Amino acid sequence: MDFFHGQEALSAVEWILRSVVTFIFLLFAVKVMGSRAISQLRLLDFIMALMIGNIIAHPLSDHRIGLKGSVISTIVIIILYLIGIFLNLKWPQLRNIIESSPISLIKEGEISYKGLKKARISIDTLLAELRKEKIADVKKVALAMWESDGKISIFLDSQYEAVTPSIYNLKTEPFDLPQTIIKEGKIDYSALQQLNVTEGLLVNTLKTIHQVEVGNVLLCTIDGKKNLNVFLYK
Repeated sequence: MDFFHGQEALSAVEWILRSVVTFIFLLFAVKVMGSRAISQLRLLDFIMALMIGNIIAHPLSDHRIGLKGSVISTIVIIILYLIGIFLNLKWPQLRNIIESSPISLIKEGEISYKGLKKARISIDTLLAELRKEKIADVKKVALAMWESDGKISIFLDSQYEAVTPSIYNLKTEPFDLPQTIIKEGKIDYSALQQLNVTEGLLVNTLKTIHQVEVGNVLLCTIDGKKNLNVFLYK
């Protein structure tokens, strides 16, 4: 366990062990913090990521620095982070301080210059975000809000919304996620068992309908109606 402490020199094995321990520790730390810490970079999350990155990087690049201090510092930061999340959920007043309120950028097709200044973004950035949502005309936007995580929420005017079956009260089939039963020429027998499909039936269907052997299938999926979608190596 000497690789935990600062030394004049480290052997190759000690460097490897130090890296492995740090990697496993970070995986555990992120698991404790939850997916929120890596899915969205709000103010608290950004500070957390910045501090942990700096603390962990130093003992990996300098053999004279021990891991003990970095591990202790990281644990303390994680505890503070979790306390901050708890307080953030419990007291809305604190939440308003840590996380800024949404800022209106567009309302009923009109751009709010004050909103742009408050959010510190340019017209070009706003237009770029609209293009990402396939929106070419600002006048079609009913509301656009700058969220606390740096993303823009955009809502189209109802007359420009896409037509959906619900508008005409049309009945649709329930959502059915196809399951993979062949991947890279190999059959997933556990999936076949769940679907009550035999290997013989699968092989015969591939031969008679798709004229292909299992080994030549890159991907094969099956839906709730037992229809196969076959993708071949090309």
